[in-house]
Amino acid sequence: MLFNFGSYSSLLLIFFVHGVVYCILLFAKSFTTQAQANRWLSFFLLVCILYIFPWMVGFAGWYSNQPYRDILFYTPFQHLFLLGPIVYFYVQSVLNPSFRFNQKDWLHFIPAIIYLMYCIIIVVYDRLIIKDYYFLEDGQDRDFDTWYQLAGFVSMLTYFIISIRYYNLYKKLAFQVISYAHSVTFSWVRNFLLAVAGFLILRLILFVANELYQMRYIDVWWYFLAFSIAFYYVAINGYANSVVSKIHFKPNLLSLKPQLLLPYSLHSTVNTVAEGDYIAIDVAPILQQPNDALLLWKTKITDTVVTQKLYEEPELSLLDVAKKLQTNVTVLSKAVNQGFGMNFNDFVNYYRVKAFEQLALQGEHKQQTLLSMAYECGFNSKATFNRAFKKVRGTTPKEWIESI
Repeated sequence: MLFNFGSYSSLLLIFFVHGVVYCILLFAKSFTTQAQANRWLSFFLLVCILYIFPWMVGFAGWYSNQPYRDILFYTPFQHLFLLGPIVYFYVQSVLNPSFRFNQKDWLHFIPAIIYLMYCIIIVVYDRLIIKDYYFLEDGQDRDFDTWYQLAGFVSMLTYFIISIRYYNLYKKLAFQVISYAHSVTFSWVRNFLLAVAGFLILRLILFVANELYQMRYIDVWWYFLAFSIAFYYVAINGYANSVVSKIHFKPNLLSLKPQLLLPYSLHSTVNTVAEGDYIAIDVAPILQQPNDALLLWKTKITDTVVTQKLYEEPELSLLDVAKKLQTNVTVLSKAVNQGFGMNFNDFVNYYRVKAFEQLALQGEHKQQTLLSMAYECGFNSKATFNRAFKKVRGTTPKEWIESI
């Protein structure tokens, strides 16, 4: 097979080969771990390596030699209508254990299917019917048509915005129902979305620059190099990501009000855990003025979480406390959010900070490290501890200890 090695073609070849390797590894990992997120990420990498392929082999001599030139012209390598939906479904599969790809989700891929059919028609008509150039008589690859590039950009931007809203919904719910939200708000998903934002910004800059200055083929190569570096970052960190979400929820992208999903048995009878259909539970808003009924709940919650030191459980959740109090998540959510004027995550971490301070006042910081003290109080990471402490006291743990 023709491939002229040079600085331009070889650099892209390195990223292409590594992209293929990670694509295969992630696809295989999706079966061994039963994690559909790995499969979606492997699809994402596949579209990315196909995206850079024409520029890689173009500098390797394909555009100047047949039949390689026709292969590039008649094969759709830039699947712009696929990138957006794949990003969206990957974010869902990482954040929501309840996500399942169903038949209606295929609607998101209709534009990509239509474009693929269009490319097939071009091949059949030009190569099989008239056996001459008709659709490609201008000598231009249809993948680079202005309408397709613009439509593809709009598609990717739309799904990027939807994915951000989905991620924000998840974070909003996580702080309401678990006490270790900072550990599972998925900095990886945030970084993944930042990488996608980088793709879009680079693409916009390239499009504007090309319209203004008519960039040369070699100039565009730098864009594909930057794109390759970005998707290589996604490949490495996506493969290494091992954080698993345990929060089942039902998103509402319009109202930005997520609903917690629980098996019906857990909502109706908190004493038993049984399999069953999920039921959507609204999480109460945060208010600052509790009524008389909530004052009683405040006493019960304080006694359970503080007196019995439930806050020392690193993965304490709203459901755990609900079981302990013989109530359901809806009642408890309202009691915490409206009774204490804070979400469940901040409520539990507040008492973890208080417990840490008590240990420090007893001189424990002279016997053990601050981090070991934090773990003893229920924190599960240094970053979460520092963040929670500063939110409560407005200073770092070390500075506070020095002040006392």
